[in-house]
Amino acid sequence: MKTSSETTMTTRRTFLNVALSIGLAASMFGAAAAEKPPVRIGFSMSQTGPFANAAQDQYAVYEMWRDEVNARGGIDVAGEKRLVEFVEYDNQSRPEMSVRIYEKLITDDKVDLLIAPWGTPFQIALAPVVEKYKFPVVGNTSASVMLREVKPGYIWFPTAAIPDVMAVELTKLMQQNNVKSVAIMANVLSLTKELKTFIEPELKKAGIEIKFSTEYPPSIKDMTPMLAQIKELNPDAVLALSYPGDSVLYGKQAKEIGISSPFQFVALGASAAFYRKALGDSANGFVTIGHWAPDNPEWKNARKFYDNYVARYNQEPDYLNASLAYLSLEILEQAVAKVGLDKEKLRETIATDTFETINGKVKFEGVQNVITPTAFLQIQDGHLKLIWPDSIATSKFQPKAAIK
Repeated sequence: MKTSSETTMTTRRTFLNVALSIGLAASMFGAAAAEKPPVRIGFSMSQTGPFANAAQDQYAVYEMWRDEVNARGGIDVAGEKRLVEFVEYDNQSRPEMSVRIYEKLITDDKVDLLIAPWGTPFQIALAPVVEKYKFPVVGNTSASVMLREVKPGYIWFPTAAIPDVMAVELTKLMQQNNVKSVAIMANVLSLTKELKTFIEPELKKAGIEIKFSTEYPPSIKDMTPMLAQIKELNPDAVLALSYPGDSVLYGKQAKEIGISSPFQFVALGASAAFYRKALGDSANGFVTIGHWAPDNPEWKNARKFYDNYVARYNQEPDYLNASLAYLSLEILEQAVAKVGLDKEKLRETIATDTFETINGKVKFEGVQNVITPTAFLQIQDGHLKLIWPDSIATSKFQPKAAIK
């Protein structure tokens, strides 16, 4: 009969042998993947120029996904593991340069796969290129009614944040929370201009009074004249149809002026960690665009993605751009696992299959995702919560408290 110390030693030896076996198998698996040519994935990104800051969340996700895939032995190519290698270029925030880069990636670099650049103008400009070369691409950070004009076939757009539908849903959210009057201030850039165009008729149909409506240039440095008028009118809601920089400007100056409307919406930027850092406690209560959060237990790997991103970058991911970038890679990875690198087989698979992602199931009809609902987030106690629609909500809307 063995003594307890002998039993313990045997257990430790068994554990060590198992661990060594697993490690050996993993190293052999990785070595086998390394012996095969890597899967070369090409893209352009705005690394310099005016969109460089906005594109960084997407680029960070791309790098994290590549390293995760390679750490588990490579991407599954129809049953065969191969490491991933990026072929990337700076498009200098110029859509026309991005187009030239993607042609080079296809014709000169002869990459195996393509992933999308950042932003709506870039992805719309890419559509004719991938159609010409019959090279499938899953888009991500692109949102405009113009997406519906893109010829379906070789590019897809998974976001549910399309301005005309957002206008309908945002109006419903305000109605549910007893908003009777609004003030609107809109950046003249494409997404926010579109949103203003669609939301004003929806508000009128719903009987919500528009007390104030104006537009401003992207270069705005002072919103106080507009905000002083809004304070005087005292609407139930303020809709700041803003881009990230002016979303911060609105948040800071609305506090200074003393805007006390219980419903306050900022379009872009509030889904990113920098926004809460810039505004501190005064960020609480802002509603913003977004249809992902890590707290939905039915969304496979949503929490894992969040935790991995925080561990790697020491900050939360952008709940809009980062999540869209990651789910586009999940879709591509699942399609490659099923049919390999054949472009026509990939096109057919992406166009017809249903994919499990960190944002739930995704299925395309034409160029658009038809499963993910249009949704909104709210900053509550320093964290982003899904508040609309009820089918995916992780919290209820909370009226914004006035910050002294």
